[in-house]
Amino acid sequence: MPRIRHKQLDCSPGCAVEATLELIDGKWKGVILFHLLQGTMRFNAIRKRLPNVTQRMLTAQLRELEQDGFVLRTVYAEVPPKVEYSLNERGRSLEPVITALKSWGDVHTSFGRSESHVTSSERELCDE
Repeated sequence: MPRIRHKQLDCSPGCAVEATLELIDGKWKGVILFHLLQGTMRFNAIRKRLPNVTQRMLTAQLRELEQDGFVLRTVYAEVPPKVEYSLNERGRSLEPVITALKSWGDVHTSFGRSESHVTSSERELCDE
């Protein structure tokens, strides 16, 4: 896990931004949080929404989100075991942040508009 550059968050006004980004940083965390905004999901349902994520990576990202206090993991004593993931109160508090990111992306990335409106520099960023 990446380290926070500052040990205390009173160093500058931007430190809170850095700390927040450290918590939701990760290739899949933001997308997982976005999908969990729709409600409780089982592991395989999340995986179907993210076809490019490996099982190992999804498990790791969910564990980090749980450890950081955003996701509630509920295990049911069944055979085979049933595990559900949902956002807790802290995770739900990210809803305006996640929806703002989606809204910005709808306007400023190729995912939100037709290819003809995408600049060559934006296209290069998407291809990386």
